[in-house]
Amino acid sequence: MKLSRFAALSSSLLLGAVLTLTGASQAQADESAALDYVALGDSYSSGLGAGSYGDSGSCKRSSVAYPQLWANANSPSSFAFTACSGARTGDVTGSQLGPVNSGTDLVSITVGGNDAGFADVMLTCVLQSEASCVSRVNQARGYVDTTLPGQLDSVYNAISSRAPAAKVVVIGYPRFYQLNGSCVVGLTETERSAINGAADHLNSLLAKRAADHGYGYADVTGPFTGHEICSSNSWLHSVSVPNLGESYHPTAQGQSGGYLPAFSSAV
Repeated sequence: MKLSRFAALSSSLLLGAVLTLTGASQAQADESAALDYVALGDSYSSGLGAGSYGDSGSCKRSSVAYPQLWANANSPSSFAFTACSGARTGDVTGSQLGPVNSGTDLVSITVGGNDAGFADVMLTCVLQSEASCVSRVNQARGYVDTTLPGQLDSVYNAISSRAPAAKVVVIGYPRFYQLNGSCVVGLTETERSAINGAADHLNSLLAKRAADHGYGYADVTGPFTGHEICSSNSWLHSVSVPNLGESYHPTAQGQSGGYLPAFSSAV
């Protein structure tokens, strides 16, 4: 039975659309395969908290951290994973930039939280009074305003100097707490609100400095909304005993459901 002219035209258009989408998908795959990718930064990039650290020692590079997941899915032509737990801006410039060169096409980085005193802020808030917690948070915010901008510029300038053609994606940090959530013990709502506000303050600086250098910025607060500590489905560790270092870091689901899609959208 012959197709009507309308049916034939519709079939032709549908086939063309399928071929176009298939071609686009293949082109995107080919483009990713041609990339040389380097993942820099601190524990939020190394994957501390997600487990599966292999033989990475104190750097705690996880096989389910977002850089490795992205590389697994996109098969870049080369992938160097130098992010390390505990890294500050000076550690990135001092020991992580070896694989970054003129052939590097893509760089991801999380850094700044340790410089601003993230660990000490949380220790103060857990162990001391509400007033001490808020004071320490404000001290960290002051550091973000006065000192961190220059430190970030040093890192970003070093990356651009070594890989001037690379696409660089700066990735932020999640808010830790769902306010008025399910937590009935621990920090006060005032403390939780202050900590969330400090995260937003840091992220604002990261986004601005990234834009000033012509870099992309990936905001993870959206993907983590509804998955903070005190939510019914947290993607962040609260105080983790006996693995205290994993406290306030993303779980494996936080890496795959929070960081990975934010980074992928920015690439």
